[in-house]
Amino acid sequence: MLEYRLRLGRTVIGRADFCDVALPDDHVSRTHCFIDRNREGKVLIVDRSRHGTFLNGKRIKNAIIHDGDRVDVANFSFKLQLKPGPVPSTRSTPHPRNPVHEQILGGGPDGIETIQLSLRVLDGPLAGKATPIKLPDTTVGSGDSAVNLNLPGLVPQHFRLLVNQGRTIILPKNGAVTLDHRRIRGLFPLSPGETFTAGETSFQVVPYRKEEQPESTSFHEMIGVSKAMRRVFGLLHRMAAHPETVLLTGDSGTGKELAARGLHAYSARPDGPFVAINCGAVTESLFESELFGHEKGSFTGATSRRDGAFHQADGGTLFLDEVGEIPLSAQPKLLRALESGEVRRVGSDRPSFPDVRVIAATNRNLIADVERGTYREDLYFRLAVLTVRLPPLKERPEDIPVLAAKICSAFKPVPAQISDKAMKLLLAHTWPGNVRELRNVLTRAYVLGGHYIEPDTLSFTPVSLNTISRSPTPDPDVTSEEAERTLCRAALHRHGGNRAAAARELGLPRTTFIYKIRRLGLEQ
Repeated sequence: MLEYRLRLGRTVIGRADFCDVALPDDHVSRTHCFIDRNREGKVLIVDRSRHGTFLNGKRIKNAIIHDGDRVDVANFSFKLQLKPGPVPSTRSTPHPRNPVHEQILGGGPDGIETIQLSLRVLDGPLAGKATPIKLPDTTVGSGDSAVNLNLPGLVPQHFRLLVNQGRTIILPKNGAVTLDHRRIRGLFPLSPGETFTAGETSFQVVPYRKEEQPESTSFHEMIGVSKAMRRVFGLLHRMAAHPETVLLTGDSGTGKELAARGLHAYSARPDGPFVAINCGAVTESLFESELFGHEKGSFTGATSRRDGAFHQADGGTLFLDEVGEIPLSAQPKLLRALESGEVRRVGSDRPSFPDVRVIAATNRNLIADVERGTYREDLYFRLAVLTVRLPPLKERPEDIPVLAAKICSAFKPVPAQISDKAMKLLLAHTWPGNVRELRNVLTRAYVLGGHYIEPDTLSFTPVSLNTISRSPTPDPDVTSEEAERTLCRAALHRHGGNRAAAARELGLPRTTFIYKIRRLGLEQ
């Protein structure tokens, strides 16, 4: 909970250190808004941001605030209280069940790299000691503090460190904290490596990179025992609480929508809507309306105002299935919405800014499409901030028995059982339709042959045996990593080696782009 008592005059809210209320979020402008309070008790809010300030859900430039009004700034909400009483909580995006203290630089089949933070003691008897900060809200001091340091002058819960995705705010609690010989009296954002003093000791919050290959035995409704799926589940668990876009790749039937629903369920917004749209089923002429909505009369057949998928998913997750099927003419509009958060209904000149976390999925080779010129390079990199490939069933046959058992246990009125001979047939099949085909084969056997499944009740249809992927066939001598290396090298070449400019062109955060070129061996 954050409490700030408004004084007479001006209160500045923003990301910069000089603000009265400093909020560590990339979507907060350096000077985001002012709140002016005069002697008559009137309170005026003035927007000074690029991202927008919202009063009771409506974007404003300036407005009078009344008791109980809600102000939204990026992922933070404030409620103004002019009458005596308990101060309401201030919420931010991280969900208590899914704390996010780290910043993800990038993730893929080989693992994930994050920026995490440690508190380093610079002098005194514990000089050099570094303690990892593993929670978004950590108390530091002696006694019952989360980080217990027996150092001169430190009291129990001396100060708090508030961490959100690799960014740190310090807040004095029971003791004094100074920085550059000035006492800190409220929330204060710390720059990496900045030195502050508590008690008689100097400290720094120091970032460090961490590479890992997380594993898990399940994810939401997905199960598997193979090493490939344990790695997939581990990656999905780590990515769920973060707000970045996730791109799910893999053949049809591997469970991409199930993974997307799991990412939503374990996210910071599980109570918000989950909206799924099949991009391959939307005609080019209606694509913009389906995603962004339209005003009444904006085109023939628009008989009323309509919300698009972005508005419907406000406060939740938008799942863009078959994102590789988006027509080239519509891709710049989606890119703009992803980069700026700005959505305009067809026929309207007024922007809106729905709060949406986007998850995309495709069974296409998007890098091959980029090289072919049918998919925008910058849109691909904007979608592929975090990527997870769901392996086909033929690459993980050890998962077939557990998946089959789960499918059979759900049959009504009596769960099905599979004989040993039938299981051998299931293990010998190549499963071009993946888990979806397995479910269909078992369902057909149950309906036609009863609850005990024998070999003669199994039927593998010619359609499933000869399924042809709609994915374009890439050059067999060129791997996806090599293709990605080519794209990144070309961007660096176009900008004379300027990594920041190359990252902007590809729609990537600079830190993520640096992670990619390190992983691809392009760092000089």
